Amino acid sequence: MKLEERATILKGEFEEAIYKKQEIEEYNNNPFIEALPPIFNEEEVIDRFTVLPIISDKDRDKAQNLRYHIIKRAKNFIQPLPIHITLERRLSSLIRRGYLGRNPLGKEFLKSLRILNRLDDEDIKKNEIENEFNIIRSTADSISIIGISGIGKTTAIERLLLMYPQVIKHFEYNGENFTRTQIVWLKIDCPYDGNLSTLCKSFFKTIDDILGTRYLEKFGYSSRVTSTMLINMTKLAWRYGIGVLVIDEIQHLLNTKNDTEEMLNFFVTLSNTVGIPTVLIGTSKAQKIFKGNFRQARRAASEGSIMWDRMTKDSPEWEFFLESIWEFQGLKNIVDLTDKIKDVFYDECQGITAVAVNLFLLSQERALQEGKEELTVSIIRETANNDLQMIQPMIKALRNNNLSEIMKYEDISISLEEVSNSYHRDIELVGLIEDSFKERKRDIELKRKSIIESLIVDLIEMDIFTCLENSHIRKVCEKVVKESDVNEDYSTQKIKVLKEAMELNEKLKSRDAKEQKVKTNDGLIKIYELSKEKKIHAYELLKKNGFIKNPVDEFQIVN
Repeated sequence: MKLEERATILKGEFEEAIYKKQEIEEYNNNPFIEALPPIFNEEEVIDRFTVLPIISDKDRDKAQNLRYHIIKRAKNFIQPLPIHITLERRLSSLIRRGYLGRNPLGKEFLKSLRILNRLDDEDIKKNEIENEFNIIRSTADSISIIGISGIGKTTAIERLLLMYPQVIKHFEYNGENFTRTQIVWLKIDCPYDGNLSTLCKSFFKTIDDILGTRYLEKFGYSSRVTSTMLINMTKLAWRYGIGVLVIDEIQHLLNTKNDTEEMLNFFVTLSNTVGIPTVLIGTSKAQKIFKGNFRQARRAASEGSIMWDRMTKDSPEWEFFLESIWEFQGLKNIVDLTDKIKDVFYDECQGITAVAVNLFLLSQERALQEGKEELTVSIIRETANNDLQMIQPMIKALRNNNLSEIMKYEDISISLEEVSNSYHRDIELVGLIEDSFKERKRDIELKRKSIIESLIVDLIEMDIFTCLENSHIRKVCEKVVKESDVNEDYSTQKIKVLKEAMELNEKLKSRDAKEQKVKTNDGLIKIYELSKEKKIHAYELLKKNGFIKNPVDEFQIVN
């Protein structure tokens, strides 16, 4: 596969450095660390990680052809789980501790940069280069994330990376000139052919796409060997203060004739020589890469490996996940999530997140297609058997716990022993996440109520809606706020409310005018009685119905 055919590069935000006092002593006086966001607590991770789609009652009343599209909103649903908290903690520590040995204010850092800049000098003999290169070696930690396909590894790491700015521009530090570009994180995918040289080129290409440079052209041409490209990767890692390098889909390395020892050596060299903390992500198949040489495997995952298996049927996280996503339906009738539905849902997806979400969406589409407006056991079963037919052999193997069959599908098999070690820690985190999630929902409701009350006060104070009662204004405000994103700008919601209130006011005014016109055909007495009924001065009603003429208009006519 050509480098140009790779998947779209993940890009984050650019920021100008704002330095923050650090609560951990060793993190102070390091611009690369001080420019990072504060260390997140669990509640902040949950809040930033969560993505809740909005499907309102108004959406559910729309035509069937529109709801096929509305249903797809749930595809963006992201529910934080205990493993996400664990991963964020590891990533946060990995980035910061990786900068401890690369403080841009330190003498060693500047010395290393000078040595790296000299590596282009042809007068330096090869053995001298190697001797000096040994001086700048900066061992960095690494993490491996191994999990079954479709469990959400890539989604999770990308969501966590985007919590940090990708590029930070430095101009001045403590009153001194400090001009530097810092790349906090970089994510690349292993090429499908597993070529290590192509992987290095992906590194240069990603930096080019982010900064608009031309390093691929300079360092990645065909005559370059992997070892030479690693030296140039080191230059860029130090020059731009790269905080962490994430390499996804590492199981692709098994698609080539690379020796396992060579692959492990590559990752260890990447950590030891280039000095960048690394996160290696792969499916269960990638476990083969780390088998064999214990010392090398340990170095390739010095901060430990995270074994990410599917959710079990009786786990609190599965229960919570299903309850959370259940309300994001586009069908008119949202049935209760009964034990029977929970059982069939797990039976057909076996706790794999991607399968669960797709089954949830496709079952709704089938319900619409059949003219039904609710999810049933039979619809879920029918959807799994027909629309998810291709993965049925894998689901069946997992359902029957048939180890020999499971091993045929290397992307779904995983070391259950590794997973069980962290199960009890996860139970505690599930409780924390669930409480925080419920608290967040309560906060959202309180925020909505606060917005509604503020809008009501603002509209009543305007005193321009002559035909609207306070109850009318409240209903309009509640409707608009319910259909709007809770984080939408207040002024935008106010404009929407004004528009709807004015439309309703005109509608009621027009209706009242028609009623009054009909009743006033009965004469002056009826007009008088109507004025008392409507609590309007009789003069205004007589004038409105043409019994009293405007003296100014009459005067102009005479003239």
